[in-house]
Amino acid sequence: MPAVELRAAEEADVAPLVEILTEPSVARWWGGNDEETVRGNLGISLVVLVDGELAGLLLFSEETDPEYRHVGLDISLATRFQGRGIAAEALRLAVRQFAERGHHRFTIDPAADNENAIRAYAKIGFKPVGVMRQYERHREDEPWHDGLLMDLLISELRD
Repeated sequence: MPAVELRAAEEADVAPLVEILTEPSVARWWGGNDEETVRGNLGISLVVLVDGELAGLLLFSEETDPEYRHVGLDISLATRFQGRGIAAEALRLAVRQFAERGHHRFTIDPAADNENAIRAYAKIGFKPVGVMRQYERHREDEPWHDGLLMDLLISELRD
């Protein structure tokens, strides 16, 4: 397994991330992304590095209310990094980092028909919670599609 790292996204990452997010195998699930969209998410973005090379994006939504504390995650990798266990390793790293900050519960919500993503998330312990009907669409001219809500408790994280 190559060395996988996470770091905060920065301005210099915007153009390379747009290139990744517009690759057909990525855009299929992430829709249209441009520099403005990526730049607007910098504060909630980590980049995935593989052997020091930018390989993808991990978005997070951190709920810090002590009564509802959890983190929502979303990940995407460049086509050439897919199918190699890198997403699972990056998610493990993110879960551990947020657990160190006091989080115990994590969610992720792939498209219900994204079997590769669902398998990768289940590999580290995410469990299906339910289908969110007509949950998302990537462009106004496409139909709504279902999402699968999955969650993970820190005690369920698998290596």
